[in-house]
Amino acid sequence: MSLSIVKSALPNGVVEIAPRGEIDVDTAYEVREAIAGVLAKSRPSRIELNMRLVSFIDSVGISAMVAGFQTAEVSGVKLVVTEPSRFVHRQLWVTGLLGLFGAPEPYYSGAGTASEAPVPGV
Repeated sequence: MSLSIVKSALPNGVVEIAPRGEIDVDTAYEVREAIAGVLAKSRPSRIELNMRLVSFIDSVGISAMVAGFQTAEVSGVKLVVTEPSRFVHRQLWVTGLLGLFGAPEPYYSGAGTASEAPVPGV
């Protein structure tokens, strides 16, 4: 599977970068380049890396996210992860990096329905 990335301007100077697909050794550079590209053109108040549509991420992809975080931080811009897929959330948790990216809750496609909503305390 390939990777596509959509960049959007949100209110209050926030830029959203939304990758879709797999972030791995072959595609991780695209995430780094997307973050660097946003920072080269402007200084948003925040960059939100929306990971809802990322089905897989490997260690090279995680490394690209950390590099993007560091690049943004040097530029004085906060980078956070929003709506991580369950797989991405798990990878960030296992690597101890969930807090670095704002400790987002995992995205549940049916969070509004009782049958798919997470059960507290389970």
